Amino acid sequence: MNATLTMDKAGRVVLPKPVREELQLGAGDSLELEISEDQIVLRPVRSTVGLRKKQGIWVMDTDEPLPAATVDRTIRDIRRERERSWLQPAPPSRGDVRQEKTRKRR
Repeated sequence: MNATLTMDKAGRVVLPKPVREELQLGAGDSLELEISEDQIVLRPVRSTVGLRKKQGIWVMDTDEPLPAATVDRTIRDIRRERERSWLQPAPPSRGDVRQEKTRKRR
């Protein structure tokens, strides 16, 4: 992509939205600046581990893949949590509590 950017009085330039989206840049992200002869190069500063949105889904971004055992254990733990939540009885609704109080009075 080629674009001409205009600097304001404070020396700021705005990166075009397509560039920010492609590089997944947002407010507060850091950029590394490199000057070489008559060129200015900006590079995003990425942490080794972080969360980022990829196609609308939060994804953990690491420099190296997680071990298969870690992924399997995480999936198993999440499934157990879901099963437990499905098996627990639902708390009584307000209507159920009122009916129970009425029955006890009779």
